[in-house]
Amino acid sequence: MELKKINDTVNFIKSKTKFKPKIAVVLGSGLGSFADDIDIEKTLDYSDIPFFPQSTVQGHKGRFVFGYIKNIPLVIMQGRFHNYEGYPPGQIVLPIRVMKLLGAEILILTNASGGISFKAGTLMVIKDHISNFAPNPLLGKNIEELGVRFPDMSNVYDKNLIDIIYNSAKKNNIEINSGVYIQLTGPSYEAPAEIRMCKTLGADAVGMSTVQEAIAARHIGFKVCGISLITNAAANETPI
Repeated sequence: MELKKINDTVNFIKSKTKFKPKIAVVLGSGLGSFADDIDIEKTLDYSDIPFFPQSTVQGHKGRFVFGYIKNIPLVIMQGRFHNYEGYPPGQIVLPIRVMKLLGAEILILTNASGGISFKAGTLMVIKDHISNFAPNPLLGKNIEELGVRFPDMSNVYDKNLIDIIYNSAKKNNIEINSGVYIQLTGPSYEAPAEIRMCKTLGADAVGMSTVQEAIAARHIGFKVCGISLITNAAANETPI
């Protein structure tokens, strides 16, 4: 998506609210109710925002929520976009770029995923990802105003943010693990042979989102962290 459309989207949102977020959060499937519990300043439906795709996934409200947690200003995506909905990568990551241009500096990505190394109910901090099976959102002409042509992906998930997550989990007696997340396109779930392939490649959890967002986020200069909630055993195979 060209820069003008991105800027037009940002300017439209700024015309509706003067709220400047510090942290951006993307809520995965089943986690949308988190946004209802913050001190809400403003909500904005995706359907009202120019150039925005529409969330077609059941349970995704499809809106931005602007508000505070303990006086920290956040913008929260209550619903995201996926390859399997038919959207091109540039549209999928449009909200990520918009949130950065609205002023956010830290991006927290969440998702529900299938467990390869972990059982259902596990929280997994994403320490790295495998992106080869989802179209890269940076394909095509680079938008130099957003980031460099060949961005470094050796440290996508910020180590300082990971330490903060671990320390917070320990303080609150929450068990948490870390692992590698792999994004496939969906919408069909993975065959057992595909899960064995993912495991051979080094993946610990599999899903249909997140990685494209993380790539676009690093390209534009976000500090990124990610947490997967393991909701099921991938391909119904017992994680090892």
